[in-house]
Amino acid sequence: MKKYLKLLDFKQKVDYKIELLSGLTVAMALVPEAIAFAIIAGLSPLTGLYAAFVMGLVTSILGGRPGMISGATGAVAVVIVALAVSHGPEYVFATVVLSGLIQLLAGVFKLGKFMRLVPHPVIFGFVNGLAIIIFMSQSDQFKDSSGNWLTGQSLYILLGLVLLTMLIIWALPKLTKAIPASLVAILLVFGIVVGFGIDTKTVGDIASIQGGFPPFHLPRVPINFETLTLIFPYAAIVAGVGLIESLLTLNIIDEITETRGSGNKEAVAQGVANIASGVFSGMGGCAMIGQSLINISNGARARLSGIVAAVALLIFIMFGAGLIEQLPMAALTGLMIMVAIGTFEWASLKTFNKMPKSDIFVMVVVTLVTVVLHNLALAVIIGVIISALVFAWDNAKRIRARKSIDEHGVKHYEIYGPLFFGSVTVFNEKFDILNDPLEVIIDFKESRVVDMSAIEALNKITERYHKAGKNIQLRHLSLDCQKLLKNADRIIDVNVLEDPKYKVVVNKL
Repeated sequence: MKKYLKLLDFKQKVDYKIELLSGLTVAMALVPEAIAFAIIAGLSPLTGLYAAFVMGLVTSILGGRPGMISGATGAVAVVIVALAVSHGPEYVFATVVLSGLIQLLAGVFKLGKFMRLVPHPVIFGFVNGLAIIIFMSQSDQFKDSSGNWLTGQSLYILLGLVLLTMLIIWALPKLTKAIPASLVAILLVFGIVVGFGIDTKTVGDIASIQGGFPPFHLPRVPINFETLTLIFPYAAIVAGVGLIESLLTLNIIDEITETRGSGNKEAVAQGVANIASGVFSGMGGCAMIGQSLINISNGARARLSGIVAAVALLIFIMFGAGLIEQLPMAALTGLMIMVAIGTFEWASLKTFNKMPKSDIFVMVVVTLVTVVLHNLALAVIIGVIISALVFAWDNAKRIRARKSIDEHGVKHYEIYGPLFFGSVTVFNEKFDILNDPLEVIIDFKESRVVDMSAIEALNKITERYHKAGKNIQLRHLSLDCQKLLKNADRIIDVNVLEDPKYKVVVNKL
């Protein structure tokens, strides 16, 4: 058995006690989350629980980041709720299967490498926004079934149990790390509530989790073009949201553990998991940063913890529903508040007076979009777009030209900085065509011609010199630029003798 487990964890040293206990803790924390997200999506609680089991099991075995937890998520629930309400769960299952196929293809074609385009301020904003969402979502536990805020004794009991849970999670690791503090906190609070007969909200007050093994069935939807046109937009969004959230979570866990996961492998695993979720009556999902952080903070680093969490969740559903439904929500609320506190990048607050204002702006915008719209994918996309525009603007101002005339009367323009769509206007302003001598050389040794806008700028500048009866040479152009300029050979004399060869670093994952 141990030999098999080592193979699952790629020969990584495994602390089996920590993995087992941490997996059990995560399973308990998954229950209310999965139920809540299923209700948000307009589906039965079991669809969320089944998704958490299938997603967690498949990604733990096949995923690119040992220790990361996947399951039903709010990001996916928000996307599919309209489809669930208008067309029912069968169309949701079909959508989840299709989204899995899209994610699988993304992994096969190694599109996970594009996550490197997400700047650090965007990740800070994403994490901070998510922490605020996790914290704010716990406010529902302080309301009664009618949606009114608790008052009096009920409120004091709940607050006391929440604070006790948080205190245990904070203090116990200072004494010992032999047992996950979060598990101790849950069990101790559970024992206090049961032992003293305290009347407080429990998991069973949210919904019943009693069920059987996830039933296998293919989605019962018409297989035609009309169905495809209906579900494809939802599937594409679910796939995109799932990949963005999963790969960002992977990057965050990488930083915490100082190890490196495989984004492409995780994309394949997420795809397979969503396909399996769709045919096993699950609502689909992606990586869960809250549960992943619970797992990592407990000391789990291997695949075993995720497998244990998934299997334990299934056991809860099939055999332990009565016991799990008695768990006090106060313990799980305290746990999630501590997760929110641990998730927030407090160090980012210290950067306000030290980092560029554009980076601070991006971080704040991503945080606000995440919190206000609860749309993590949109927040990340907006952050990347703003960062790209800021980068383009900054580089557009950095192009320079050093001018000199040699002993032969030839004028040299040595270009510094990238020539691309944003810097074309400034580039054109560098030349004095009417007053330049008959021979002009533009040297790109310290520059890089980037796009078609830059190529067009070179064509126009050579045409202007040509009309003025002057000769121009472009030196040290890269080979790809020379290829793009082949149609201008009659008016451009390109010196290829000293041209550098540019090499691109390729991700071989």
